[in-house]
Amino acid sequence: MSIEKILAISGKPGLYALKLQTRTGFVAESLIDGKKITVGLRSNVSLLSEISVYTYGGEVRLSEVFTAIAEKEDDGAAISHKEDNATLVAYFREVMPEFDEDRVYTSDIKKILNWYNMLQAKGLVSKALLKADEPTEAPVEEEAPKTEE
Repeated sequence: MSIEKILAISGKPGLYALKLQTRTGFVAESLIDGKKITVGLRSNVSLLSEISVYTYGGEVRLSEVFTAIAEKEDDGAAISHKEDNATLVAYFREVMPEFDEDRVYTSDIKKILNWYNMLQAKGLVSKALLKADEPTEAPVEEEAPKTEE
């Protein structure tokens, strides 16, 4: 499983794996305890694959941030999200030196590190897995215009 089907549900702790879509919402399974819940369409849900982190040069996908953490930690766990704010910011600066400190809050860093450690404990995040999940854009070959003779 890749992070393509991993969800963060507002108001619910932890992360969830998307299991089944229904007419009125979907069924998700908690990565913490394995319990299945039904989620309505009105719930605020985010796919991890759609989340980005602000940098001074634009935005970086969360999967790229996870890859940078996995490379730094050699596929091991990151520091705890419960460390003090200065330690968290310094650690995140090592991982993502260009992150926009005005738009990325300490609460965001805590959430990212907590998510990474949750996924890493389940074996869903590693340097090799995340690089394989990233979409590759093949160069588009343009045909030369045909001329009538």
